Amino acid sequence: MNNWPEGWSDDNRGSRYGRGSSSAQPESARVMRQVRRGPAASPGQGAYGGAPQYAGGAPQYAGGVPQQPSYVDGGYAEPPSTYDSGYNTGQVYGSPGGRGPGGPGGGGYDPRPAPNWRRRIKVTAITLATVLVVTSVATYFWADSKLNRDVDLSKVIDRPEAGEGTNYLIVGSDSRAGMSAEEKKKLHTGSAEGKRTDSMMILHTGSNGPTLISLPRDSNVTIPSYKGSDSGKLYPATGRQTKLNAAYAEDGPELLVRTVEANTGLHIDHYVEIGFGGFANIVDAVGGVEMDIPQDIKDTKSGADLKKGKQTLNGEQALAFVRTRYALKGSDLDRTKNQQKFLSALANQVATPSTILNPFKLYPTMGAGLDSLVVDKDMGLFDLASMFWAMKGVSGGEGKSMNMPIAGSSANGNLQWDTAKVKTLVNELKNDEKVTVSGN
Repeated sequence: MNNWPEGWSDDNRGSRYGRGSSSAQPESARVMRQVRRGPAASPGQGAYGGAPQYAGGAPQYAGGVPQQPSYVDGGYAEPPSTYDSGYNTGQVYGSPGGRGPGGPGGGGYDPRPAPNWRRRIKVTAITLATVLVVTSVATYFWADSKLNRDVDLSKVIDRPEAGEGTNYLIVGSDSRAGMSAEEKKKLHTGSAEGKRTDSMMILHTGSNGPTLISLPRDSNVTIPSYKGSDSGKLYPATGRQTKLNAAYAEDGPELLVRTVEANTGLHIDHYVEIGFGGFANIVDAVGGVEMDIPQDIKDTKSGADLKKGKQTLNGEQALAFVRTRYALKGSDLDRTKNQQKFLSALANQVATPSTILNPFKLYPTMGAGLDSLVVDKDMGLFDLASMFWAMKGVSGGEGKSMNMPIAGSSANGNLQWDTAKVKTLVNELKNDEKVTVSGN
């Protein structure tokens, strides 16, 4: 019986191994599909009804021809096999669980390693620390470059010996530098030429808490000998007595420091001054400052129109509040008390986490404040931060605020200091002792 398809016979093949074949192997050894009519071979038989496919653990092929699908009654019949593709069991390429070839220990693909969280946390922490350091350093140099170090305390002569702790002379001037006509009108500053002082305070910081002492602008003082800040000319003492703020108007910050030191005997370490416009800008930058107004205040000169009770003051209202004196019973003495309260509240607002940790509030506040501050040449950012922190302590009850002790009015109508109390106060500050003296 001829097992070849119709049209095929051994006679047709002739002496060649196969048509178009370039193989050197007889065609009987080549892989060819077996076609057979009738039932498929039963399991355990070869394609030609011979011996089983596998004998002795190795595949056995009849006549050296590998098993091929049989064509039975118009369809293909696959030969029986123990090979499993793995798709039915989830084992692909012979590896359990769908891993690479060979499975565990078989040289296949290893499972994906678990994330190294310790390493990731370490890298993240280092990155954040680096960003924080770079930002802090950049901010420091940016802020330091904005300080106006225009006051040279080396020009002050005959200075008293420095004591314990640090003493700041804080001055609020009526400088209108950089203000437009509209801003002057809005803030009720007027348009007077030159600069005068509306407020002067000594802030002492030390181991016994901060002490904030207001120096009334109408305090009677003796102008000492001094060296002109611009000319360098030496002006001898004549015993001339005048208001304290006149010293500032006469020769600026250097003469003011010289006059305060000569009349108190207290060494001033740093000088800080802020003008009208800068003060209002700082208040607006922090979003206003909450104050408890002790009474209704209406003053046409300062522009104040405030009701009694707790309220948040914007820059315009705050400036009017600290400048008001004609509407107050104690005039300048009551004004200095209001100034102390407000500056302490402002420092407390600046030092809150909502300002420090919010760059959209911190940088405008720093920009507004640093642009408008005038400080001495030796003043650094850390000194400035220490000053604000001490003022915050005053409002928090950690320190003390007071006016310079007043004995009454002098012959020229100015406020006369209580000499004995002032001497005790200065000695306590020099030795960084707890202040026992009270002021007006």
